[in-house]
Amino acid sequence: MSILFRSIALACLSLPPLTAGAVDEAAVRMAVDGAIRPLMAQHDVPGMAVAVTVDGHAMFFNYGEASKEGHVPVTENTLFELGSVSKTVTATLACYAQGLGKLSFDDHPGTYMPQLKGSRIDRASVLELGTYTPGGLPLQFPDEVETDAQMIAYFRAWRPDAAPGTQRRYSNPSLGLFGHVTARALGVDFADAVEGRLFPALGLKHSYIRVPSAAMGDYAWGYDKTDRPVRVSPGMFDAETYGVKASSADMIRFVQENIDADGLPASMRRAIDCTHTGYYRIGDTVQGLGWEQYRAPVTLAALQAGNSTTMSAQPNPATRLQPPQAPPPGTLFNKTGATRGFGAYVLFVPEQRVGIVMLANKNYPIPARVQAAYSILGQLAP
Repeated sequence: MSILFRSIALACLSLPPLTAGAVDEAAVRMAVDGAIRPLMAQHDVPGMAVAVTVDGHAMFFNYGEASKEGHVPVTENTLFELGSVSKTVTATLACYAQGLGKLSFDDHPGTYMPQLKGSRIDRASVLELGTYTPGGLPLQFPDEVETDAQMIAYFRAWRPDAAPGTQRRYSNPSLGLFGHVTARALGVDFADAVEGRLFPALGLKHSYIRVPSAAMGDYAWGYDKTDRPVRVSPGMFDAETYGVKASSADMIRFVQENIDADGLPASMRRAIDCTHTGYYRIGDTVQGLGWEQYRAPVTLAALQAGNSTTMSAQPNPATRLQPPQAPPPGTLFNKTGATRGFGAYVLFVPEQRVGIVMLANKNYPIPARVQAAYSILGQLAP
């Protein structure tokens, strides 16, 4: 066990566990400080915004700087790049479109993009695109795919290496096409659909795909491996797969809505419930739309394995759940995300009514994120 992990464990073991209905903010702060401060020191993370919700009560813990050059402190309103946590937003929009009757997960992409009819990608369903199971799309597009015409040509020329629905291979082209098809089904630009429909319906007032000039002062700088300040670069399906910028205040609200959607319009409640459905099992991980799920009791080993490079960078056999499954009691949901200069992790357990948001302006190792969040969770939901 590393010095960082030992210090986290000792800090958390020294705290009394919290009980439902009694939120001891001082104890939560000790748990969060004990996990986050050594993590930031070991991985040289300039700034982090951490938000915790316990039984509907949100708490915010801010560390370091959003900009080292300007010495701007992190707050709960600082905008961080979410990276692939954005995929949970895309999934929610797709489920919203399905609920409106605009999109069917059983359809094929050619239904909404006639240019793809008859191609091998059109043998996959919309659901298989959204669960990374169309047959072996890679993690990223080739660098030369920069325009819509090149994207269509790429998909028309693509050759699968597995039958649809048999292999999970984490893929931005797969999830990106899922989001693109959703926008086509709604008849609007993807970013317009998210910023104009989804975010307002969820009450997210400080989340963007295209950060407006009025909010640029809140937009943190990320820091790359050489400690240079960076922000995300445009790319094919960037909005659909890694393009959301959001504050910890908005993200913990989103988590609270995933825990209890009763305060949302009916269309949004249905969309949230839809993203909690499990479609494929890959080892101890259940793949839904956007969120990845773990059945109780959830071990740290299972959570680390589900967020490992084996899962993100390699094809893995997938077993279709027939029928699709509602999450059983105690299910843990999570999603990691990163861009060149940012790292994010979101985790929640609806039955326990607890959730954690961790946003950082450095892409630090995923195992450290999972370890820290699991340590904090152990105090929130023992």
